[in-house]
Amino acid sequence: MKRTSLWKSLGKSFGGLRPLLLAGAVVLGTASSVSAEELRIGFLAAMTGPFAAVGKDMVDGFQLYVDQHPHAFGGATVKFLLEDDTAKPDVDVTKAKKLILQDHVHMIVGGILAPTGYALAPVSTAEKTVYIASIPAADDLTQRQIDKYPYFIRTGWSSSQPSHPFGEWACQQGYKKIAVIAADYAFGYEVVGGFQKAFEGCGGKIIQKIWPPLTTKDFGPYIPTIRQDADAIFSLMVGPMSLQFPKQLAASGNKKPVIGGGTSYDEFVLPAMGDEAIGGISPLQYSAALETPANEAFVKAYRAKYNKVPSYFSESNYTTAQLIDTVMQKTGGKWPGAEQFIKIMQGLKIDAVRGPVSFDDSRNPIQNIYIRKVERRKMFGYDKAELWNTVIKTYPNVSQFWTYDKAAFLKQPVYSRDFPPCKFCE
Repeated sequence: MKRTSLWKSLGKSFGGLRPLLLAGAVVLGTASSVSAEELRIGFLAAMTGPFAAVGKDMVDGFQLYVDQHPHAFGGATVKFLLEDDTAKPDVDVTKAKKLILQDHVHMIVGGILAPTGYALAPVSTAEKTVYIASIPAADDLTQRQIDKYPYFIRTGWSSSQPSHPFGEWACQQGYKKIAVIAADYAFGYEVVGGFQKAFEGCGGKIIQKIWPPLTTKDFGPYIPTIRQDADAIFSLMVGPMSLQFPKQLAASGNKKPVIGGGTSYDEFVLPAMGDEAIGGISPLQYSAALETPANEAFVKAYRAKYNKVPSYFSESNYTTAQLIDTVMQKTGGKWPGAEQFIKIMQGLKIDAVRGPVSFDDSRNPIQNIYIRKVERRKMFGYDKAELWNTVIKTYPNVSQFWTYDKAAFLKQPVYSRDFPPCKFCE
């Protein structure tokens, strides 16, 4: 069967997605013989709405892997069924049930926001269908609730995973008091909570928490309230917020160091930012400026195909495709069943674009966390100086439990708006 380019079939604009969403499927794989099995992958991503650019990065990352590996998936013919979830959990549930019950997919991949993960995991359990969270980072899915979701595995990261080493790093910089401004939903709470636990554990103080609503566009009411006695500002922005907040903060005359969660400066928004982003520091399991042969090749291939630098959303889905491929190679292209598929993937250890990736016993990746600083520089032979997330420190093989005792960690509540409590706030 002849390979079909996913994005070519979709068209160059988001409008070109609509025929696929209605029609249902695009063939991605190449069968080694007419008797090869069909692997049906249901993919959920925002193709419309404020997170559409992120959704495109997700699809593009998966597509690039398939394009580069024409004999992947053990020879199975892969049918890729894309649904627009508009980044809304209730839509995700509806679309996931459609994919499972009508299209009979073997697995669901994707979703974007943390609440999406919390919404989709119960669907996977009820329908006994694999759910691979390539983006949703909701902590508790691979912590206190993991036994409820036997068909769930995460290939991206848990929200607080980068924040734990980042809290240690902030202490090492001499910061004593930090003010937080973060998106008011589960992902924001978990990113901030992990940072607060580690930062206060080494003697620092979180002296303020400001929670603007998700998709806030005007930070005018919030910026003047940031405490002036803070040594630094910790921000956690997502989607369009990531573009607006640094501009408005810089326009206010802020001179304090700005650090924050990885989505505040991710490559999905970095090319649209200006000098206001320079100096911003954030942790994540991927940086497009990671100076390894594997990443340089990935960046060049992705940029040549899509005319932009890959974001973590791109890399995460590229690596997800690699992991699915590796499982199917081990089964000779035959679907092993949902339970066995999860078991095989959990036992993998691969060299991904981001670095080595393995899994803990709660089905969350163990991986490097990179501390990244936004700098304007030339990279990988490109002529123009651009904004890149330069890696300034690497924490190798970080688990979601960091250096904490797992049993003791799981006895504490999941990170939330109120936990850890802001005992140094006034």
